Amino acid sequence: MNLPLHLGWLGVLEAAGIALLVGALCFSLFHWLGVRNRWAHGPSLGWGCLTALAIATGIDAWSLFYMGVVRLESPVYARIALAKIHDPDFLGTRVLMSSIGALSGVALAWMALHARRPRE
Repeated sequence: MNLPLHLGWLGVLEAAGIALLVGALCFSLFHWLGVRNRWAHGPSLGWGCLTALAIATGIDAWSLFYMGVVRLESPVYARIALAKIHDPDFLGTRVLMSSIGALSGVALAWMALHARRPRE
């Protein structure tokens, strides 16, 4: 997320909270587009989830992928790669909780906007 978050569990919870808000905003945007273009709920939910995951977990997920795929053959390269990551000890936890937060934000926004709509 490239924000100055705290380290450890507090940083993980901050990232998850931010991801929850990002998910709600992404779904709200695509719901607005869907209402204007008469989409069903599926495209709004799908695009909202995809963009929320890309925005909320983008940099951290890329760092996790990079560390798992690229062979860091020397300790110098490993140190350089770890120096670019904010709190590498909790990277996987932060990606998981940000993903859960983003998808939960989309679901909560869908439930809130769906509850306001009159029954058909």
